[in-house]
Formats: sequence, C-alpha cells, structure tokens
Amino acid sequence: MPKMKPHSGMGKRVKVTGRGKIMSEQTGKRHLLEEKSSHVTRRMTGTVEVAKADVKRIKKLLGR
Repeated sequence: MPKMKPHSGMGKRVKVTGRGKIMSEQTGKRHLLEEKSSHVTRRMTGTVEVAKADVKRIKKLLGR
C-alpha cells in the first residue's frame, strides 16, 4: 500500500496554527513594487489566514 506523502513545497509556504488555521504570507509583495505605493506594500507585510476556498486543497497537500 503506498504511503501518503505531504507536498514538501506546500509545507514551506504555509504554517498551521495550534487551532488548525492555515496561515501564509500576504500575496503581491514579490515584484513590481516600484509602481505600488508604500502604503500598499506596508499593508501586505505579515501573515494572513488562507482563503476559505483553498483550505481543503492545502490540507490535502499537507497530509492533514
């Protein structure tokens, strides 16, 4: 019987909190930063909870 292996790339991108929420970095802060205002880039710092629509797929990739 094959073993369930978690997706190693997804494990590096998201973190699961103690209560089971899936947290990830805010999107949109990797490139094209010159044309974004500093107000916008400051707002994108830190981690946020993953969208509800993606939670099922991410949990499957994490093997949870």
